[in-house]
Amino acid sequence: MLDIQALRNDLDSVAKRLASRGYDLNTAELKELEAERKEVQGKKEYLQSQRNSKSKEIGQAKAKGDEKLVAEIMAEVAEFGDELKQLEVADAIVQGKLKEFLSVIPNMPHASVPEGKSEADNVEVRKVGTPTKFEFDVKDHVSIGEGLGGLDFETATKIAGARFSLLKGPLARLHRALAQFMLDTHTDKHGYTETYVPYLVNAESMRGTGQLPKFEDDLFRVPRAKFEMKEGAAERALQGEIYQRGSFEAKEENFYLIPTAEVPVTNMVRDEIVSLEKLPMKFVAHTPCFRSEAGSYGRDTRGMIRQHQFDKVELVQIVHPEKSYEGLEELLGHAETILKKLGLPYRVVKLCTGDMGFSAAMTYDIEVWLPAQNTYREISSCSNFESFQARRMQARFRNAQGKPELLHTLNGSGLAVGRTLVAVLENYQQADGSVIVPEVLRPYMGGMEKISK
Repeated sequence: MLDIQALRNDLDSVAKRLASRGYDLNTAELKELEAERKEVQGKKEYLQSQRNSKSKEIGQAKAKGDEKLVAEIMAEVAEFGDELKQLEVADAIVQGKLKEFLSVIPNMPHASVPEGKSEADNVEVRKVGTPTKFEFDVKDHVSIGEGLGGLDFETATKIAGARFSLLKGPLARLHRALAQFMLDTHTDKHGYTETYVPYLVNAESMRGTGQLPKFEDDLFRVPRAKFEMKEGAAERALQGEIYQRGSFEAKEENFYLIPTAEVPVTNMVRDEIVSLEKLPMKFVAHTPCFRSEAGSYGRDTRGMIRQHQFDKVELVQIVHPEKSYEGLEELLGHAETILKKLGLPYRVVKLCTGDMGFSAAMTYDIEVWLPAQNTYREISSCSNFESFQARRMQARFRNAQGKPELLHTLNGSGLAVGRTLVAVLENYQQADGSVIVPEVLRPYMGGMEKISK
């Protein structure tokens, strides 16, 4: 979340920068909350000062032996204590309102991010590779995969429903080969530490990386009944009573299926103070990702482009604030390396203010060429979140002076495995319906050079 001090010190400037990404900051509500906070804190400070002053008077009265005056002042101090307790509650309430207010405000865009309202305003940075010119009518990945007998949407729909896919045979192996190739490249060549992380996380982890509370509709929530002992049940048991059903009460505990490995991996540093020597921290994880795709009906319903379940190899960097933009360029290059080694044409675009994700300060998208669509489609987003996520997670490091300071977090897909499979099928298709296996993947495919029906 944003630094509250930035809002207090230069509210109009922050509101203007947020407006550039299409967010209308409710400055009136913030001013009301700030006025309430100042009033409560002012009263607290006054009463604390009065209590301290009266406490000194008690000492002076005791020194004089005036017990009556001591009793009178102590009664006053007791009243101050009761009022302070009420003010502590009021302070907690207003702080909670402020935290809730801040939790739905997006990150401020970096000064170099181009202003715009939609993907039409994104800026192309570079193109790499030339799209292949086919001398036959190209097929999309659905027709190719079904023709090879390795892509089965009908059975997937029977098992789970729409927007799921089932791979089998050489195509399932190609999907696995892509993930293994990506992991090996990022660990052996790029210096990332491989991690295996939970696919279910708690709400606090989702809040830490910015998925909650704003994007709950996009998540798959998994409620679970948690049984807790009722008050007094343990004491009765110690007295020899046998536990009865009524001794426990069920409370709902929510878990969430991860929408990306960014959530569990980044939360590894939640509530931690990392030593300076450990920076930068670079992690990679291969996981399934689960998204409800709320509000996206009718978009990319054919094939594997937009699914409820898909695999990604995710790159996460935890870095010193002064190194985060250097880290972003490095991470982007690592993701690009995979496409270069696979021989897939792609382009890099810098997202405009209106097209960036909620938590990002700057984002590059990598878009791979898909012949059947005759266009480039997103295969990776690489973002710098600066201290936005770290502030939510209280993820810090000790700086050179030994003082805790917020970390900067970055992540990007290196790459989305399913979409990479789509790109390989379409770019390496042959006139007879077969698909050439990219050379770098052949060791993972047992030497297979071509997938045929």
